[in-house]
Amino acid sequence: MFDTLSDRLAATFKSLRGKGRLSEADIDATAREIRIALLEADVALPVVRAFIANVKERARGAEVSQALNPAQQVVKIVNEELVSILGGETRRLRFAKNPPTVIMLAGLQGAGKTTLAGKLGLWLKGQGHSPLLVACDLQRPNAVNQLSVVAERAGVAVYAPEPGNGVGDPVRVAEDSIEFAKAKGYDIVVVDTAGRLGIDQELMRQAADIRDAVSPDEILFVVDAMIGQDAVNTAEAFRDGVGFDGVVLSKLDGDARGGAALSIAHVTGKQIMFASNGEKLEDFDAFHPDRMASRILDMGDLLTLIEQAEKTFSQEEAAQMASKLASSKGKDFTLDDFLAQMEQVRKMGSISKLLGMLPGMGQIKEQINNIDERDVDRTAAIIKSMTPKERAEPTIINGSRRARIAKGSGVEVSAVKNLVERFFEARKMMSKMAQGGGMPGMPGMPGMGGGPGRQKKQVKQAKGKRKSGNPMKRKAEEQAAAERREQAAAQGGAFGLPGQDGGSGKDFALPDEFKKFMG
Repeated sequence: MFDTLSDRLAATFKSLRGKGRLSEADIDATAREIRIALLEADVALPVVRAFIANVKERARGAEVSQALNPAQQVVKIVNEELVSILGGETRRLRFAKNPPTVIMLAGLQGAGKTTLAGKLGLWLKGQGHSPLLVACDLQRPNAVNQLSVVAERAGVAVYAPEPGNGVGDPVRVAEDSIEFAKAKGYDIVVVDTAGRLGIDQELMRQAADIRDAVSPDEILFVVDAMIGQDAVNTAEAFRDGVGFDGVVLSKLDGDARGGAALSIAHVTGKQIMFASNGEKLEDFDAFHPDRMASRILDMGDLLTLIEQAEKTFSQEEAAQMASKLASSKGKDFTLDDFLAQMEQVRKMGSISKLLGMLPGMGQIKEQINNIDERDVDRTAAIIKSMTPKERAEPTIINGSRRARIAKGSGVEVSAVKNLVERFFEARKMMSKMAQGGGMPGMPGMPGMGGGPGRQKKQVKQAKGKRKSGNPMKRKAEEQAAAERREQAAAQGGAFGLPGQDGGSGKDFALPDEFKKFMG
């Protein structure tokens, strides 16, 4: 959603690199580019004005003028101001002293309230709570059925005594649900209310009546992040008419410009509490302003990536895999283990989203977006077409076995051959890392392969080289070396990523050891 904004900000900061100090003209030019970037992202004008004023004031202060790297200091200031307009610290749910805690969802029709009720129920269930979803949207066709289906998929209870489709009293349903929750032992009640295509008196009156009937501990305003500035106007109308305590952004994975997300917390004074960023019920989590700011500035979101990994991988399984890789040069690590690891990674979400959480991936987002998620399924199909002995001992896979596996998995024979070769390479690399060798080809970094001893050896070898005494031969050698350097620069930096000279990265290719995810 924030791709355009991220690209503009990255280009702005790139122009500051290498400057020992920033002049007034540099600060003004940077502020102007940031202002244009925010306005193009559909951020509300009052928010843009406040943001730029704060950035310019701080950029002219001592923290930039006395910094060793002024450009990095400006990035730091922009990051902190982004966190500020996104709400500052993460806002947590308030729970009632005496259960059940009542959470009321409000918003316009089409914002995704009903689906989000299921996502919130699943999230609360994962936090150790026992939620009850209440169907109080009795006007929209099949809204009650939709909530029942979503609740079943999430594995949570639903209270839907009325059929809906214009039949039933939503205020009475909301009141009765509290007594039902107390009787059945549910500690959280999530009330799904009706919406309208726009703000009107009937919508406000019904929402206010339900609010007065159940006295919710939290009123969450659900807003579609793709509707732009109208989201801010709607939020202000709800705040003044009914009131709400926090904001939930739905459809944050869309391709809109995202200005509403950057504006709504600053304009309404109510923090964004949750964000829905996908179609699956699991694509929902608490909103962290600092992490969102890092994503916008292409600094990655490693904390969220780690949290997702911790939810998916158990420590016991990780320890078993590590021991297999560390023993006998990783020969105990089989294709069955490889398949299990790949399926675990798949449970974390799409490969594109996971790679997008890594720092610097904004440079190659086009290639990341073009990743075919079905390649993981093809890889799994190849492995599952092997016999147990072939998975345990891939070295026995000869030509006839490859042909049989390819026929069974519906791929070319070359695909089977490539998979086995990549498996051996990946196992070798992971085994070296598990044994403390680190990643190969990165000398001089502790734990990253080739420590100080190896570095000294390389230096010693370099000193042993001698230039030819023949002027013609020496000139030819120097010309060949220059051509090699130019070719390397044109092809990009390490691992096939764009070079430091601003290469386009069009020939980007993931390293072989990571292609295990791609099939």
